[in-house]
Amino acid sequence: MSNGENSPGDSRVTMGGAIPGGEGQAAFLLRQPAVPGIPVLVAVPHAGRDYPASLLSRMRHPEASSHRLEDRYIDLVARKLAAATGATLLLAQAPRALIDLNRSPEDVDWDMVTGPRGSVVRARLAAGRRARSGLGLVPRRLPGLGEIWRGKLCAAEIDERIEQVHAPYHAALGKALEGLRDRWGAALLLDLHSMPPLGPKVGDHAVADYVIGDRFGASCEHHLASAALDHFERHGHRAAHNRPYAGGYVLDRHGAPARGLSAMQLEVCRATYLDESLREPADGLDRVADLLAGLVRRLADEVMRGAQGFAQAAE
Repeated sequence: MSNGENSPGDSRVTMGGAIPGGEGQAAFLLRQPAVPGIPVLVAVPHAGRDYPASLLSRMRHPEASSHRLEDRYIDLVARKLAAATGATLLLAQAPRALIDLNRSPEDVDWDMVTGPRGSVVRARLAAGRRARSGLGLVPRRLPGLGEIWRGKLCAAEIDERIEQVHAPYHAALGKALEGLRDRWGAALLLDLHSMPPLGPKVGDHAVADYVIGDRFGASCEHHLASAALDHFERHGHRAAHNRPYAGGYVLDRHGAPARGLSAMQLEVCRATYLDESLREPADGLDRVADLLAGLVRRLADEVMRGAQGFAQAAE
């Protein structure tokens, strides 16, 4: 990693990893308050928009594919809520088309790979469930659009993407989260994503605009998920729990409630903060950022109360 310039007096910015073919572009940005005010880290793994020309040239429908794969502009929401709350912020700049940071390094569709396997990527008898669906470590196909790539990838390319993007991103995330835990006694990762509208917004069958995932209780303290659901209800918003999104590799890897490390995924409906085409930021972005800033403050209070309880029980 290389350190960037500190923000005036209160935070430091670290640029880490490297986008293969990106002419020096960092794979992610980590902003940490000089003195952390809350034990919450907000991460955004799917909003990266730094596409190397070499990557775009290999995509069959680059504009359509990138738009479908991105958690479109949810990083703008994350920046605002982190600035408002003092949360630590981790933003992927590498695009999901290059490598999916919410997938295991082993979740590879080997039918899209040619050449000998390298030292990082190991052959498996079968691809994981997500790889078989077309959305593995390197996305392969999208519903209604078909194959993303013009040809196969070589295994050495996947090795490179893991070594330069995936591995350093998760190392930085783990270190920052554990640093917050060591300071406060407990910490929470809020893994922020966006989703297409799930259905109608009004009527008897109105659907949720927010989905909280905690791997069905495995990645997060129960009282934190309950507090999040209560926050949305109190503010007049529908929220769902684990359905249809329960979280993925990020929560599996970093959530360890028994060690004071909770991890929660939050899916935000794109219609709440983007325009009607779901392509550009709209007026709702500030409202969503304010709502989520309130959520982060509520969760931070819950984490700190829980940490005090742990400390008292240990005495």
